[in-house]
Amino acid sequence: MTKGKITKLSVSDVRFPTSLEQHGSDAMHTDPDYSVVYVVIETDGGLKGYGITFTIGRGTEIVVCAVEALSALVIGKSLEDIVSDFRSFYRLLTSDGQMRWIGPEKGVIQLATAAILNAIWDMWARAEGKPLWKLLVDMEPRQLIRCIDFRYLSDALTEQEALEILEKAKEGKQQREEQMLKEGYPAYTTSCAWLGYSDEQLTELCSAALAEGWTKFKVKVGADLQDDIRRCSLIRKMIGPEKTLMIDANQRWDVAEAITWVTKLAEFRPLWIEEPTCPDDILGHAAISKALAPLGIGVATGEQCHNRVMFKQFLQASALQFVQIDSCRVGSVNENLATILMAAKFKVPVCPHAGGVGLCELVHHLSIFDYISVSASLDNRMCEYVDHLHEHFKSPTLIRNAHYMPPKDPGYSTEMFEESVKKHQFPDGEVWKSILEKK
Repeated sequence: MTKGKITKLSVSDVRFPTSLEQHGSDAMHTDPDYSVVYVVIETDGGLKGYGITFTIGRGTEIVVCAVEALSALVIGKSLEDIVSDFRSFYRLLTSDGQMRWIGPEKGVIQLATAAILNAIWDMWARAEGKPLWKLLVDMEPRQLIRCIDFRYLSDALTEQEALEILEKAKEGKQQREEQMLKEGYPAYTTSCAWLGYSDEQLTELCSAALAEGWTKFKVKVGADLQDDIRRCSLIRKMIGPEKTLMIDANQRWDVAEAITWVTKLAEFRPLWIEEPTCPDDILGHAAISKALAPLGIGVATGEQCHNRVMFKQFLQASALQFVQIDSCRVGSVNENLATILMAAKFKVPVCPHAGGVGLCELVHHLSIFDYISVSASLDNRMCEYVDHLHEHFKSPTLIRNAHYMPPKDPGYSTEMFEESVKKHQFPDGEVWKSILEKK
């Protein structure tokens, strides 16, 4: 594997003006400009790795600064040294004696850590000539365990328990891999029902999605109850009684308000309510889960869950019924592996958050790995899909029959076209120069 030492880390602020057409709009984020902090690491042996973390416009420049601050911990390391003791390298980035103060393991510094580690994982998969999901699937359980920092987790999941989960899942593993290659991993769509879309646009997009074979749909809610009732009614009538509907409030409500509001939407039979309240309020989510259980409505959250410790507590408190990992919010694959294994122990399905810029490209690697090597189940499991901005990636997601098809290109599907990066760099790229000149 020796491909030299890491000699360079570059980082770019890349933004797409999605707010102009209300793409991505929800009850809390009314004007998002989907963006990435784009990291490229290079070795003196000619190997490159590409990593991203997702943001929604203003503030991206702050994450760029955090990446630059962490880069000194990366330059000079060899890929071989990193991955042979990945747990220690993860802890090096997350436990710097001074920089951890502005985390620790949360917020901007964790987003920056994710971007760097995503690039490292991409580099490792490229060095092995495998897509990321296959790199993970082919690892022996003990090697996989060595990538995870179990500090703060052992009261919920020990290394031995994690090892046993992986060993148990070896049975039928080859058949599940073949199934994934043939059928893909089930997906649901959020593209039809952003909060800023008109009813006409919503109807048109939903009709097109049905024609393409989609069976699972998510609707943004939370700004106005009567508006939510109308829009959920419209979608439910279009998709019929058998297809799956989910709703997402993006943290809009207090706990009691969430229970009242969702109870009034129960007639539309949503599978889950996503992010009903503050994403840090574990006990609030537990109260909502308990109140909505008799209605058959689960609680889903995780896209703004800072780290594995929060996921641990959500699971311990029975505060969610669907674990929504994100490929860029926590500390990359390392931390998501921990959460996937905890979810398996607590028997809670993992249904990743995706969309944005590149999130679909990244996270479906983890879903495919989860099914093949951990959960061995597709019951109530699906990965989010949003049809935005895939054209900017060299290995874009492939959807077939509303399923994510496993990527075949080596790496983590993170590399963007140079021209896309150049045009959308903020504030000096051609796209932003044009927009800013008009203001």
